[in-house]
Amino acid sequence: NLSEASEFTLLGFSEVSHLHHLLFVALLSLYILTLMANTVIALIINCDNTLHTPMYFFLTQLSCLDICYLSVIVPKMLENLMVGTIGISRTGCAMQMFFFLFFGVAECFLLAAMSFDRYVAICYPLHYTIIMNSRVCKGLVAGTYICGTAVGLVHTIITFSLPFCGLAINHFFCEIQPLLELLCGNTSPSEIQVIVVAIFAIVGPFLLIIYSYIHIISTILKISSTESQQKAFSTCSSHLLVVTLFYGTASSMYLRPKSSYSASVDKLLSLSYSVVTPLLNPIIYCLRNKEVKGALRK
Repeated sequence: NLSEASEFTLLGFSEVSHLHHLLFVALLSLYILTLMANTVIALIINCDNTLHTPMYFFLTQLSCLDICYLSVIVPKMLENLMVGTIGISRTGCAMQMFFFLFFGVAECFLLAAMSFDRYVAICYPLHYTIIMNSRVCKGLVAGTYICGTAVGLVHTIITFSLPFCGLAINHFFCEIQPLLELLCGNTSPSEIQVIVVAIFAIVGPFLLIIYSYIHIISTILKISSTESQQKAFSTCSSHLLVVTLFYGTASSMYLRPKSSYSASVDKLLSLSYSVVTPLLNPIIYCLRNKEVKGALRK
């Protein structure tokens, strides 16, 4: 039953077809709000000279990644909700998977770079401007994109070099797990590949974040002034919230075997980290950051 897949079918939300119109309006509204919120954050940071610091440089990159990440998935999702089951070419599916992984993995490593920035700011405040200079910041961002490209290429090339025994993807975009369901024969090597890459792309940066925050918390607790402690904690709280949201959903999605895969749960998890999290990121940073709120008022 080997299928030469020239075109796949995205089933999308076919099980709740009666809610398509409602979902379309909700997702389109979220998409527009997210684009506006992240664009405003990026513009504010670029226009206000007081925000031209490493932390806000990374925040600008995070906003750009969220916009791109969202735009890879949502347009096809909206089309699916408008017309029902839709087709996507093999090349289009491979491109969508690559860019989804590219932006997603880049965001994982960018969050790790942001935690390193907070680590230097709190643990080595007198050397902060020397360590986190423009060259280092640009190098860290370049590294995130290189890691994203590597993971995206490896996953996409390996997955699409294998034979498929089906063409109907039970999802709203070309996600890894539903594509594994369509592979012929023994898919254990592909499952191992997904978990290994997930460990590199999710667990690796997460461990760096944990390591940074162990030192950050240890340093903060040594500060004698309660006011200074609160100020130090406040500079990290927004980043910690974003990390928890992003890594919580991503790890539950990819660090599990195919035997525990459920299409409905998978779609809900995908919605949470692909649509909801990019909207919450700018809100979290605006609401919990006096400098951003001040720049916004100006």
